[in-house]
Amino acid sequence: MALQENKLHISLLLIRLTVFLVMLMWTLDKFINPEHAAKVYEKFYFIAGLGHLTMYVIGCAELVVLLLFVVGYMKKYSYGAVLFFHGVSTFSSFKQYLHPFEGANLLFFAAWPMLAACLALFILRDSDKKFTVN
Repeated sequence: MALQENKLHISLLLIRLTVFLVMLMWTLDKFINPEHAAKVYEKFYFIAGLGHLTMYVIGCAELVVLLLFVVGYMKKYSYGAVLFFHGVSTFSSFKQYLHPFEGANLLFFAAWPMLAACLALFILRDSDKKFTVN
């Protein structure tokens, strides 16, 4: 394998693992602190009244997608779903971008490079071969 190709494979693996880590933490929040997750859905997605069971179901569905994603299985769909999830999350935080220096809003800007990473991984999914399931 050419050195340049190996560098690409390692880079894509690192992107996949780190995106997985962030998304996993958000998914675990639905199991560990479902009240917080429900408040996030209410504030950013305008979906109110979600109970623990609903958060657990959403968390389970996300976890399945994330496991497919981290092992590189069904890339078109799993990478696409992660891109979609994070894209919705990024754009639903629009108000925070308008007031970056209020509260913790500055932290929301970290979503943009991660969104770019998700998009790059989706575009380059056929080149992401290191530690993937065929």
